[in-house]
Amino acid sequence: MDRITAAKVFIDVSKTGSFTASADRLDMSRPMVTRYIETMENWLETRLLNRTTRQVSLTSAGERYLDHIEQLVDQAESLSFLNTTHGELTGTVRIAVSMSFGHAQLVPALKTFMADNPRVIIDMDLRDTTNDLTHDRIDLAIRISSNPDPSLIGKPIAVCESVLVASPSYIDSHAPITCPSDLSTHQCLGYRNFAHHVWHLQNGELSESIDIQCQLTANEATALLYGSIEGMGISMQPTYLAEKYIQSGELVPILGEWKPQDMQIYVLYPSRKNMAPAVRAVIDYLSDYFQFLGKK
Repeated sequence: MDRITAAKVFIDVSKTGSFTASADRLDMSRPMVTRYIETMENWLETRLLNRTTRQVSLTSAGERYLDHIEQLVDQAESLSFLNTTHGELTGTVRIAVSMSFGHAQLVPALKTFMADNPRVIIDMDLRDTTNDLTHDRIDLAIRISSNPDPSLIGKPIAVCESVLVASPSYIDSHAPITCPSDLSTHQCLGYRNFAHHVWHLQNGELSESIDIQCQLTANEATALLYGSIEGMGISMQPTYLAEKYIQSGELVPILGEWKPQDMQIYVLYPSRKNMAPAVRAVIDYLSDYFQFLGKK
């Protein structure tokens, strides 16, 4: 059997602690996972995993070999990128990105890159957390943040501006909003990631932090956007998502002179070590693309 594939299966099982979970993740049968593990153990002439009815764990030999096997797989994948036609990039790049940014920004951004690099496959994983990129085999993540995960390498590629919005029907049926403190008496839509909901607003040199009340929370901006369109309350939205609904009249900006704090859009990745050329190319392309977009 293919030893490189067997090595990849072993690495995956070592992280999931389950033959069944790895079979699902790798899209193969559980017996096939077992055969690949046996291939690795026969090759190295040692038992790599302890199997019980409840869990799978590394043996002491498995722990010693794991780092070397990961290096083997990294080197094999690096070599595979050399096997290109006329220097073309090839391979799969897995990108974790929020649903809102993925739909509104990333898909249009990648159109030209994919046309220029037809042998590169882009696999988008729509999620709003970084979690463990290595464990989930994610090559890079795109996140909007003021403080990106310090365990990851981050490259800022653009600034994200935000706006407070509500539907005309909500504005017509509720008390006027003339200053930031008025927000504390209104129904606001917040992000689930925060236990205590505070909106930080700026007006030139002035700044205010407002405690808001949220009956509806979500972990993704798109759900809150549609909540505002339905007249359910005020939400803080990235301008790239809200702008077309403002232009159509479905949403109205609130407190125009008071802006939510700008945030950075980052490309995050777990390591520069043995980074595949296609991954590096995507990072460089997105950086150039959004810098150019910001100057238009």
